[in-house]
Amino acid sequence: MSRPGRAADDLIRIFEGKIAAGELREGMPLPPEREIVQDYGVSRTVVREAVTAMANRGMIIARPRFRPVVAPPSYESALDTLDGVVPRLLGQPGGVRNLFQTRILLESALVREAAKSAGKADLAALKDALAANEAAIEDSEAFYQTDTAFHAVLYEISGNPVFPALHKAYTSWLGPHWSAMPRLPERNRANYAAHKAIFDAILMRDPDAAEDALRRHLDAAWQQVRATFEELQGQEAV
Repeated sequence: MSRPGRAADDLIRIFEGKIAAGELREGMPLPPEREIVQDYGVSRTVVREAVTAMANRGMIIARPRFRPVVAPPSYESALDTLDGVVPRLLGQPGGVRNLFQTRILLESALVREAAKSAGKADLAALKDALAANEAAIEDSEAFYQTDTAFHAVLYEISGNPVFPALHKAYTSWLGPHWSAMPRLPERNRANYAAHKAIFDAILMRDPDAAEDALRRHLDAAWQQVRATFEELQGQEAV
């Protein structure tokens, strides 16, 4: 008999396939729990575990006392389907470097676009995120959260919903590496200074300076990753 976690994963894949094939469309309810138990030979515990996981991924909408229904498609839910694959890819030689390099390339383009077209509301949001980041320098846990929030604004400025979904995915996939790294006020201050340089360049409408500041910041971040994780020592720097 499969372990509950494995059985739930199998059940999720079945319903992912049904949604992808159009057998279950937006707004349609999943079969009753007892029917799923009978049809797929799983326990009610497995069904509930699978439903919770699918709701967390945005595949379905689950409410108490109602049958779960298929959620509207979103970029976040599309990227969430990669959660089972990406950690394995990151474990391969060069895996973390490859993903981090895509982040550098994307954020380089985003800061250039921000320097050209960010509106007053965008600049205000970026300024507020920077201020929160500075205030958290002495509290490394809070600094990590405000660091993530500062970068999140860069993904939101374009107004394209794909980019915030990508930021959420990067945070999820790379988060375990960041959370395991030593967090020191000195490092926080250096990262804050890098964020401020990015903000100042955007404020001055200087795309080249914004990209240069962003690349220097993320290149330094990559070196911190390499220095922390022995398994990354053999990988080339970005």
